[in-house]
Amino acid sequence: MITQSDRVVVIGVAGDSGCGKSTFLRRLTDLFGEEFMTVICLDDYHSLDRKGRKAAGVTALNPKANNFDLMYEQIKALKEGKAIDKPIYNHETGEIDPPERIEPNKVIVVEGLHPLFDERVRSLVDFGVYLDISDEVKINWKIQRDMAERGHTYEDVIASINARKPDFSAYIEPQKQYADVVIQVLPTQLIEDKESKYLRVRLIEKEGIPHFNPVYLFDEGSTIEWRPCGRKLTCNYPGLKMYYGPDNFMGNEVSILEVDGKFDNLEEMIYVENHLSNTSTRYSGEMTELLLKHKDYPGSDNGTGMFQVLVGLKMRATYEALTKEAEGDRKVAAQV
Repeated sequence: MITQSDRVVVIGVAGDSGCGKSTFLRRLTDLFGEEFMTVICLDDYHSLDRKGRKAAGVTALNPKANNFDLMYEQIKALKEGKAIDKPIYNHETGEIDPPERIEPNKVIVVEGLHPLFDERVRSLVDFGVYLDISDEVKINWKIQRDMAERGHTYEDVIASINARKPDFSAYIEPQKQYADVVIQVLPTQLIEDKESKYLRVRLIEKEGIPHFNPVYLFDEGSTIEWRPCGRKLTCNYPGLKMYYGPDNFMGNEVSILEVDGKFDNLEEMIYVENHLSNTSTRYSGEMTELLLKHKDYPGSDNGTGMFQVLVGLKMRATYEALTKEAEGDRKVAAQV
């Protein structure tokens, strides 16, 4: 599959359950190809099964319920081009199943609750993203999913969220500061919307990261508000608003690109794409094409889908830069 000399690139995707990681990973597959990308779910590194966690009085979010030593050793081995025997956490039974053999691949995606928590694991990640869903939106999404699909009551849903909240705040949320990019999903500011039908989505991009140039709108470093609705972009009420500007986020210098509202016709997304710079597309219209390819995916008609595609394009550009750099280093070493 790969040779010892190939550069393995590790991507970290962090966030709480139900925050859109699965949809984002499907979009990454479009960019890297299924055969070149291996996804590692970090739930497999639970050191305690469901019964063990209950007996110990801890949640899966608690570091005590996870084996970070093994996580680090195995991700390091994959990055070095070595196969591993990865444990399997069975979500149906709540037990830990016998391990499976995982061969190294060109791109290793580690996704779950803790990809940026442990300093050693974090040092192996070449590009990290955190999917950040606000409490209001998270509650609405969970209500819609759990009440409709799983038969839970409203009280069950709220109790479940509240039970996880202390550990989420202590162990999951702080990882935002280490991510190269945060996709933040917030309630709209356009209208009163208690059901989260409309969303305000922010792409928070760290400045000064090697091999990563943040996407910007119109003029890099400026502060811009743009209402693109009109002759070239169809917008029904309450419209669409975009914002771009510099900021500070959890102690990091960042630039923020924001979309508030819905796109009514994804075919017209090319108009917005043409006003963005540093998108890392290979040709004009590639971002729009990738969105249209899966327009049925959740979030495709708002900033969530657009920013998932943009971050995927940035990850591809980082992969290409790192592999090109590694190839250059090999050529220099061969000449010495």
